Amino acid sequence: MDTQTQLIRHAQEFIQPLLGHRQPTTGIILGSGLGQLADELEDAVAIPYNVIPGFVGSTAPGHAGRLVIGQLGGKTVLAMQGRFHFYEGHDMAQVTFPVRVMRALGIDTLLVTNAAGGLNPAFKTGDLMALNDHIFLPGMTGQNPLRGPNDNATGPRFLPVVNSYTQSLRDIAQEEAAKLGIRFHQGVYVMLTGPNFETRAEMRLLRAWGADAVGMSTIPEVIVAVHGGMRVLGISTITNTLDPDTTVEANGEEVIEVGKAVGPRLISLVKAILPRI
Repeated sequence: MDTQTQLIRHAQEFIQPLLGHRQPTTGIILGSGLGQLADELEDAVAIPYNVIPGFVGSTAPGHAGRLVIGQLGGKTVLAMQGRFHFYEGHDMAQVTFPVRVMRALGIDTLLVTNAAGGLNPAFKTGDLMALNDHIFLPGMTGQNPLRGPNDNATGPRFLPVVNSYTQSLRDIAQEEAAKLGIRFHQGVYVMLTGPNFETRAEMRLLRAWGADAVGMSTIPEVIVAVHGGMRVLGISTITNTLDPDTTVEANGEEVIEVGKAVGPRLISLVKAILPRI
């Protein structure tokens, strides 16, 4: 048994007794400024990351660094109140380790959120976007979470990812957003390593490639979820809009504040989605 497999088992054995009689089937990863959704969980148990075997610390602003188990939208969910980022110095195996643990715990659906910059000129600050495809620049340059020995018990060596984002879940999200009157899009998300924001030339390049939103996370977790056979719904909060012809610079504090402001809308949408998945 390799080291990562052992760590996954140890984390599973640590978390399992804390579930009690509950069996979560949905995992949620909460991005920058979106952690308040975890505060909505009922009958919740919160576990700091630093006590869970194999978990690393979350140092990004707006990330509480806790695993929260509870009830939301009539479902038992396991929510990451803050994620791990590649730019924090973690390797891809560490970034995606919680998703491996979710799968080991029997979770078969991942709802992953993030804060993203809007590249599509039609997007407005505060809009939500379901991911229907992605461009994984770190992965294309060698930083892929599936790099290294493959455990065939957890997924195939060569993974098809053209259908990473589950169509039926996107349809549900679109329908529920319409009912709630929430501006909602579907589009392509591109991941850059960060932590710096994009130059004007990079914005133009990403737009030309067909990207609708850009961020510094999410895709590694999605790939590992798909590798484990999980269904995936990804939702970006458009926390700022990017215009390569402007002199306005992106601001990290603004990203977090917009994420918090949009939080109630995202919470209402997730609550509406969960009973249908």
